Amino acid sequence: MSLPVQAALWGLVAGGALLVGASIGYFLRLPAILASSVMAFGIGVLISALAFDLMDESFVMGGIWAATAGFAIGGTLYALAGAALARAGARGRKLSGAASGASRGAAASLAIAVGSLLDGIPESAAIGISLLDGEGVALVTVLAIVVSNIPEGLSSTIGMKKAGKSATYVFSIWIAITLACSLSAWLGYLVIGQMGPVIIAAAIACAAGAIFVMLIDTMIPEAFDEIHALSGPIAAVGFLLAFAASRLL
Repeated sequence: MSLPVQAALWGLVAGGALLVGASIGYFLRLPAILASSVMAFGIGVLISALAFDLMDESFVMGGIWAATAGFAIGGTLYALAGAALARAGARGRKLSGAASGASRGAAASLAIAVGSLLDGIPESAAIGISLLDGEGVALVTVLAIVVSNIPEGLSSTIGMKKAGKSATYVFSIWIAITLACSLSAWLGYLVIGQMGPVIIAAAIACAAGAIFVMLIDTMIPEAFDEIHALSGPIAAVGFLLAFAASRLL
């Protein structure tokens, strides 16, 4: 199987976690404490992936200036876009408690779905870029994204269902976003992969910067909001397991 196709498939896997979360949100009721615990675990995994995979690879490939500039650009762009979406009702888009979802109207829930697309683009691009070294996909990064996407799809879907949206409407949106994640991973490999090492390094760091700001802006506060002091130890477990996996796999 060609590497561009592999990139698209891995992007589909990561984006498909949104569909899994949407299915849970539409057909089942998941305790908020469980969803937040999953989120806290995903925070730890993502922090490990950023520090020991993405940023380290960016530095080795392009040097400190490419890594620094890319990270700053990615973080700034995400912060600006995230602020605009927050005003439209997408704040709290990764929180999956039923009460949170019940309080949202259709417009806010749609904004959350758009926020999921905003999260998914840099995440999926990072997956595609990880294939450039010829050593296979960064499994720790994929795992981290999957874990963080499930409560995100769940959260928005609860609000859409409460607003009376049909299953066709809800799942059409999530399927489109999942396909966009697959396309982003494909482009991450195919387009960015044709550029020089400095540009590739900056692109990797750009994805890392966007993911980092997403962690601080949405995932950490919302995981803490439900499970409070437990969020730190759970995140630490995720970090340690991801760190060990990145060194052993």
